[in-house]
Amino acid sequence: MKLGVNIDHIAVLRQARQINDPIITDALFFCKNAGANMITIHLREDRRHINDKDVKDIISLSPLPVNLECSLNKDIIDIVKTHKPYMATIVPEKREELTTEGGLDLKKFEKEILKTKKILEDEGIIVSLFVDPSNDVIDMCHKLQISNVELHTGKYANIYAMLYGNLGLSSHSIKELELPKEQLKQKLNDTYKAIIASANLSEFYGIKVAAGHGLNYENVKDILKIKNIKELNIGQSIVAKSVFIGLEKAIKKMKKIINETR
Repeated sequence: MKLGVNIDHIAVLRQARQINDPIITDALFFCKNAGANMITIHLREDRRHINDKDVKDIISLSPLPVNLECSLNKDIIDIVKTHKPYMATIVPEKREELTTEGGLDLKKFEKEILKTKKILEDEGIIVSLFVDPSNDVIDMCHKLQISNVELHTGKYANIYAMLYGNLGLSSHSIKELELPKEQLKQKLNDTYKAIIASANLSEFYGIKVAAGHGLNYENVKDILKIKNIKELNIGQSIVAKSVFIGLEKAIKKMKKIINETR
């Protein structure tokens, strides 16, 4: 099981004071030394954390392959073409959202996806789609001849946090998930089964499967049991843990969980 470490939230910390501290490229070597397999970053259209210079510096300096998450926006795709990361993961993006919520609408953006896929693959860049765990969605990925997908685990993570964590007691409680425990358990089970089914169908079609969004040191354990998921992309929980124990130790802690479970 490979681990991609998303370092966006290091840039969030930098942007809080608008100074070049922490220096985001310093994270690259901590990730490498801790056993990470990939660096993941998201160049958002509003540049709220990672910016154009970061993309250039990270791709040119990283000792690990770089997975650049991006929207279908033409200007963003031009930047991806210019700097040529190992992989580009196409994600939906809304300016008002705090973080990416939900997978790509493949039917709505089919033409744009196919056009972007050709542009990037012609540059030697692997293209992945960030999608909801649904057999219909995976069928569509097969139709579009997509070679890689990342299954969106945000719904699973939210239900898990409401059921087993303290999210429901905080100001960030998710209103639609303020349900009795038995209902939450059923929702979690249904969502988990959908992730398994999507991973299995992807494997059947020959599509490589990653997973990510909202994964942390607790909820990741069941995701690790899904044999057809080959890679995880995790950021916020690792960077949050690093505030207390350091980035290298935080990554090693996640790698230890991965290695012991797989």
